[in-house]
Amino acid sequence: MIQQHAVYLESMIDSSIVQSISVIFSINLLGFIFAYLFKTDKLTDLLYGLSFVTAAIFILSKGGITSAKLVLVIMISLWGIRLAAYLLIRILKTGKDRRFDTIRADFLKFGGFWLLQAVTVTVIIWPSLVFLTKKPIFGTANILGILVWSIGLLIEAIADYQKFVFKLENKTKWISSGLWKYSRHPNYFGEILCWWGIFMFAFPALKSWEYVGIISPIFITYMLLFVSGIPILEKRYEKKYGSNPEYIKYKQKTSLLIPFPPYRFDNKNK
Repeated sequence: MIQQHAVYLESMIDSSIVQSISVIFSINLLGFIFAYLFKTDKLTDLLYGLSFVTAAIFILSKGGITSAKLVLVIMISLWGIRLAAYLLIRILKTGKDRRFDTIRADFLKFGGFWLLQAVTVTVIIWPSLVFLTKKPIFGTANILGILVWSIGLLIEAIADYQKFVFKLENKTKWISSGLWKYSRHPNYFGEILCWWGIFMFAFPALKSWEYVGIISPIFITYMLLFVSGIPILEKRYEKKYGSNPEYIKYKQKTSLLIPFPPYRFDNKNK
């Protein structure tokens, strides 16, 4: 029975997708081993971004290259390389990631984080891997996807740059200028737009059960909104600046995610 299910699953999923997923898990396994042995945080976020890029390029090399496929791989690569470079520069400057202070020396817990990272990459990139096994042509959805992705990448890149430059001279203050005047987490908003754009681009090539790929942008949106992104930072900022009247005012007047002109977002009357 198990063998029959395995054969059925194999008939549904292209072998190059399985190989690409294996690449993702292999990269993160090697990263974990190195990070655990040398107690370093310098590879974690770097390999997160590069896992996407490597998997996309790998699966592209397995089939015929079309203009649509090439564009999608370029979209993923630009996003992944930019993010990996930014996070590498940031960790080289800070020296360590405080998220791992309590688990860095714990083999199982630290390994669990790296395993979760590999699963996360797999879930998010899934519809793109499916797209890259097909023979797609350009259409309206592709153009719309490129537009949404471009806006997202621009917002994310600008927000990250503005915060990085600000923090170089203001280590004890929160940023409330630039895009951060209109959103408390504009970089995450850009990130979410990027992956909704990539899903829009890949959508026309999906069929039947492959529409489950919608979980990709939903997953990254959910994670950033409720799990690993905004909740962690909001808790950290509240602990650090929560008693500061200026921060309280900034928080009340600034949208959590979607950029808006400053307004009372705490639902209280002025």
